[in-house]
Amino acid sequence: PHANRKMATFAPNLNGTSMHAAGPAPRRQLTAEQVAMREYCMGEEGRNQDDSTVLLHVSHSNLKKTFFQEIRLNRHTSIQDVKQKLEFHTGTSAQSAQLYLLDEVGNTIAECEDQRKLGFYSPYDGCRLHIVDLDPNSASAGGWLEDTSLVKKYEISEEAYDARENTYRRFKEKKLQDDPNWTLKGEMEKKAGKAAVEQAFPSQAAPKIDDEEHLADAAAAIKVGDRCEVAGGRRGEVMFVGKVPELPLGWWVGVKYDEPVGKNDGSAKGVRYFECPDKYGGFVRPDLVQVGDFPEEDPFADLGDEM
Repeated sequence: PHANRKMATFAPNLNGTSMHAAGPAPRRQLTAEQVAMREYCMGEEGRNQDDSTVLLHVSHSNLKKTFFQEIRLNRHTSIQDVKQKLEFHTGTSAQSAQLYLLDEVGNTIAECEDQRKLGFYSPYDGCRLHIVDLDPNSASAGGWLEDTSLVKKYEISEEAYDARENTYRRFKEKKLQDDPNWTLKGEMEKKAGKAAVEQAFPSQAAPKIDDEEHLADAAAAIKVGDRCEVAGGRRGEVMFVGKVPELPLGWWVGVKYDEPVGKNDGSAKGVRYFECPDKYGGFVRPDLVQVGDFPEEDPFADLGDEM
């Protein structure tokens, strides 16, 4: 009776565990009901929400550099309870907070009253709750929660630092004694791999590519529809293989990631190469892409059979 049941698989990452040493674990298959539940919870853009909830931004009168993105709130929650929830995010007590609901461009919609429900003010996704801290002695006043220049830093003299044994300075001196050409980047490449080091040193400019066929051989082994894993452990599906005039010369691979870990929606500088939600797409060099059996990882893996 279950011959036509839709199934999905996943492979948990057991690297660094005792189970990894014993060999790969068998993949648990998801039933059609579990797949449907996951798709409902994730939604088209990796998230879903009930009709009674709203996604609001939050700003603060004292926190000039802090802007909280998309806090999910229930429309049936009282303004007093909303203030208490926001107290954990901003440090401003509910008694000292005055809330204002603003639209997406910063125009005031309403001054919120404690006894009202949030839904009374008809908020919609993208609106902003602005907190005015009425406490002149608030911990956030004067920039104390944001301006690190106001905090006294720990300082150590050169003599005291030189007297220490396990410091980076001592480590570097020893390495240079053994190898005058030693560099920290080279040391990291030995331990973490070249791809990981390139991500750790983003400020170092990559060499200019003059060859239009740069990495063509690596791209030849990749085709649209392949499951893949990009450097850093990001999994997804290959959606494009070819040259992108909007990017540096050479071959590129367009990837639709399983999670919102990308940089675009399948387009490069306004030119679309494949379809995917924003932050799910990316263009990477073929040598950073490994194709093979890389199934989508199950976000509910830790739940076991509780579903």
